[in-house]
Amino acid sequence: MSLSYPLLLCLAVASAFDMSPSHNWTKIILTHHWPSTFCSMESCHHPNVSYWTLHGLWPDNGNMCNRSWIFNSTEIEDLLPDMEKSWPDLLKPASSGFWKYEWSKHGTCAARSPTLNSQHKYFSKALELYHKVDLDSVLRKFDIIPSEKFYKFSQIEGVIESFYGVKPKIQCVHPSENAGTQILGQIEICFNADFSLLDCEHEFFSTVGSGFSVCEHDVPVYYPF
Repeated sequence: MSLSYPLLLCLAVASAFDMSPSHNWTKIILTHHWPSTFCSMESCHHPNVSYWTLHGLWPDNGNMCNRSWIFNSTEIEDLLPDMEKSWPDLLKPASSGFWKYEWSKHGTCAARSPTLNSQHKYFSKALELYHKVDLDSVLRKFDIIPSEKFYKFSQIEGVIESFYGVKPKIQCVHPSENAGTQILGQIEICFNADFSLLDCEHEFFSTVGSGFSVCEHDVPVYYPF
């Protein structure tokens, strides 16, 4: 039995964009990383960046939801000056590969929401939330700054929680299993589907491939220059 043209069209669309419930999301995570820590683990080729930069805007469900939706930098040309400053590729500054990866892995899943259903909407919302949160300024305002001294984890978490009114997820690099210190590396701030602030979950797991895992509460934290 031959299939009708409308049915074939529907099947083609479904294969291009997986519409299964597993890709629905209810929370989206604004992820910042600290360049000094990141570059201590990777071969960075970017001039020293001394402020928290965007790592990504990640829905809590789904990866690579539409492999056929290719990143196109011409759709975000007006955002590029801010992208280069706020969301830099620390490994390859002249490349758009980092943004392409974030769009392919996370943006195509975020696009299930009408508010994020284009590349411009996705990247501009990430930048909007990044500037709204202004994590770097908040930490500095409460004297949490890169330093040779060590911080208690509760100091850093307490400042963020009291200012924003929600729990962040704070991740560190753990140099070794029995190390007496941990290195501040990544901070996640969470939002619901309406982009209102929301508590982040605190499972102890690593961000795959990043070297970051949830900070331990009773281990001193080094916030490197």
